[in-house]
Amino acid sequence: MNRRTFIRIVGGVSLSSAIAPRYAMGASTDSFHTSGVLVEASSFASIGGWKLDTQHYQQMGGSYLLAHGIGTPVKNAQTKVSVPEAGTWYVFVRTRDWCQGDWAAPGRFRVHIGGAVLKPVFGTENDEWHWQKGGSVEISEAGEIEIEFEDLTGFDGRCDAIYLSQEANPKLPNEDRIALTAWKDRLTGRAELEIEEQTYDVVIVGGGISGCAAALSARSQGLNVAIIQDRPVFGGNASDEIRVHTEGIHGKGEGILKAIDTPHYPNGDAEAAGAQTKRDATMNASGVHRFAHHIAIGLEKKGDQIVSVEAREVTTGLIRRFKSQTFIDATGDGWLGFWGGADTRYGREAHTEFGEAWEIHGDLWSPEKADDRVMGASVLWNSERITKRVNFPKVPWALPVANGHQAVQGEWYWEYSSNDLHQVHDAEKIRDHVLRAIFGSFANAKKHPKNATVALKWVAHIAGKRESRRIMGDYIYTMRDMTERREFPDTIAEETRSVDSHYQLSETGSKQDFLSKALFRKPGGTYFLPFRAMYSRNISNLMMAGRCFSCSHIGLAGPRVMNTCGQMGIATGYAAALCNNYKATPREIGSQHIKELQGLIGYEKTIS
Repeated sequence: MNRRTFIRIVGGVSLSSAIAPRYAMGASTDSFHTSGVLVEASSFASIGGWKLDTQHYQQMGGSYLLAHGIGTPVKNAQTKVSVPEAGTWYVFVRTRDWCQGDWAAPGRFRVHIGGAVLKPVFGTENDEWHWQKGGSVEISEAGEIEIEFEDLTGFDGRCDAIYLSQEANPKLPNEDRIALTAWKDRLTGRAELEIEEQTYDVVIVGGGISGCAAALSARSQGLNVAIIQDRPVFGGNASDEIRVHTEGIHGKGEGILKAIDTPHYPNGDAEAAGAQTKRDATMNASGVHRFAHHIAIGLEKKGDQIVSVEAREVTTGLIRRFKSQTFIDATGDGWLGFWGGADTRYGREAHTEFGEAWEIHGDLWSPEKADDRVMGASVLWNSERITKRVNFPKVPWALPVANGHQAVQGEWYWEYSSNDLHQVHDAEKIRDHVLRAIFGSFANAKKHPKNATVALKWVAHIAGKRESRRIMGDYIYTMRDMTERREFPDTIAEETRSVDSHYQLSETGSKQDFLSKALFRKPGGTYFLPFRAMYSRNISNLMMAGRCFSCSHIGLAGPRVMNTCGQMGIATGYAAALCNNYKATPREIGSQHIKELQGLIGYEKTIS
């Protein structure tokens, strides 16, 4: 008999147990202080000019407020909380100094409680997430008090939570992310709530172009569809938060992709807002059940099948459980596959494994030995020339990364990948490193009189990733599939763009480790992608769409762009409809109903 197991993961650590109806999942909080008052930053009534950053929840155990003012302090965040009794309350703030060194911490902020300004300046102590002591505050009477965050710099101060205690030195959870999450649920009362369960014909996790395309194609076949997205908007790298224009061809999916893609604007351009409006209108009218600002946190398995996925609403912390026969991983980072124990890959294969040793101008596409290098993440940014002189703050903490580089805007090649940092586990540090590169390079450029009237206009606070985990299917797509333009009997998508792989210029001795180089090879025409690369080979009801599909490192280099990923999404959405109709797995659809799937996509006949 197959036993159901539940896997909820925070910080890369899994907790498995028999399925439980409540939040705590067996994690003990008895050793930690629980008689105080917890205020989560994500629950603030008004975040003012701060950003609600959800992208590192799995790594640090929270959704935090980020003072992303690109050098100008942002408007205060405010909320109210009820304190049970008057007296002396000690304050602890979960934060980090994101750029430690021989300089004033760039992310400094103050905390106001009940009208009093706490003496300590926060974001100044430890470069890891921790509870910084905030001294004490006198509360004159029980009842509601106001809390405010005051940004002092505009340079990305951050706070996850505040804890008020009548004890001076309470024991608080931090490093153990499972204990931290259970403790937060207990203090907020969430641990006593039943988890809301909903059942759908297909559940899609990830709301980028591939996830949106999957949702729309599945819905067009009458399926009851849920899509879960950790950000407030849909679009992923194409969203107004990241602003990468969509590339690649529409293939057979033009009808769906034209409703959610972008024009070819300069990366980082404000024109992304118009594309976001179009995409939002499409998703709103689709009939798809959209769960924006919900972070997937784990899944339930029975045998080799996923039974349900859980997601936590960002602002309330409430958990919803999504049940289905079929799941699609469009997270980019392959979270469902990772949690479910799917075969995955990360990094570059040795060139001998798939015959990917082709060279261009002396550059080797794949290394002699396999390693953990991947294409990096970019933070887009730009500036504008105004009519008056504008100064920029001194940023001594950013100059070591800029290393003499000067720039007044960024592009795709502002990209960071490192042997020492993992694109999933260290995503916050990678984003922060590129922020230092941006602010340092801009400060260097501002030294020239010609840039006296140039001001920063926009800097993303979310990094656009190119590559991380890849979930293995019955077929692993490689560079040679593109360059030899191999045709497949189960073709479900097509592309014409060049094989386009990146590596850091620092690998060739450059002083700037945040700039990349692209290697191109034209395929000479259309190449094709097989359905066998779109479902997991060892989780029987899991498909994947987007950059976590089954491929080698160089196999990702051509079809990784958003329109091509959208074609993958369309194929998996239609396949979900066939899974529902035939009560079949994706593998069975590929082996027994592939012509019907291809017909839905738009291929009139099977490609031989």
